[in-house]
Amino acid sequence: MTKIAVVEIERCMASSAAITHDVLATANRVAAAKRAPPFEVTTVRCGSRRRDVDLSGVEIVIVPGLGTPTADELERKLKSPACRHAGDMLTGAFDSGAMLAASCASTFLLAEAGLLDGRRATTTWWLAPLFRRRYPDVELLTEQMVVADWPIATGGAAMAQMDLMLAIVSRFAGPGLAKACANYLLLDERRSQAPFMALAYLASQDVKIERAEKWVRDNIARDFAVEELAAAVALAPRTFARRVAATCGVSPIQFVQRIRLETARFLLETTRLPVDEIARQVGYAEPSTLRRLIRRNTKHPPGHFRPVA
Repeated sequence: MTKIAVVEIERCMASSAAITHDVLATANRVAAAKRAPPFEVTTVRCGSRRRDVDLSGVEIVIVPGLGTPTADELERKLKSPACRHAGDMLTGAFDSGAMLAASCASTFLLAEAGLLDGRRATTTWWLAPLFRRRYPDVELLTEQMVVADWPIATGGAAMAQMDLMLAIVSRFAGPGLAKACANYLLLDERRSQAPFMALAYLASQDVKIERAEKWVRDNIARDFAVEELAAAVALAPRTFARRVAATCGVSPIQFVQRIRLETARFLLETTRLPVDEIARQVGYAEPSTLRRLIRRNTKHPPGHFRPVA
């Protein structure tokens, strides 16, 4: 039986904590038909008053989302006594051999303690620029829903806690039980945050990149080189590439492609325009190129996004 500690920091995201307990309880219930329950779960609540908790023997510590709606609030919360105490607790548990898992803004807690330095990780997509600035020694893979770089696993935005928990069940109790839990809870497998990432929101955090995003939308129907886009916002191509990566986590080509695909999907969902015409309107001379990119990025053909008659 795997011993698990769920560390709930004051005012944490209630849905994230509930998902954590629900998935583990489901795993125990589903497994009970054939074998002993695989998980023993303890809840540890961290508040402003320091309380020493013995985590000896715990094999994995899970931290649900912090529940902070803005970057400013997150930065303030990371300085709070509750988060500092939790960081010390996580460091001590990790040094004693426990594995760690966190999603959404709680990944900042691991990074703040230096536990992600030199590791691969993900976090909630809309806080990715802040994460990169604060923790340059972490290899951030924003598009991934879960990065299981054991002995530490991280998850993306909010409901990615579901995906993280299924990864934990798979790691400690087997992929068969994880699949059974997903079926029982009607959870779809989601490998990427990309379909949910709002590029306009990310771009708005850098005035030059925000201007580049508008320029691409204004010129979307024609072919242009990245060098022309960089010149339009008065940046050298290398500087532009560096600032796009820091702000949006993508290359300049991916930046343009994402805007084209976002626009194409909007037209598919809101009009009856033929795919060939939509391809032309978003800058692809060959409709097959648009079809291929939509399939690759969404796992669905263009027709999937058409409105129901």
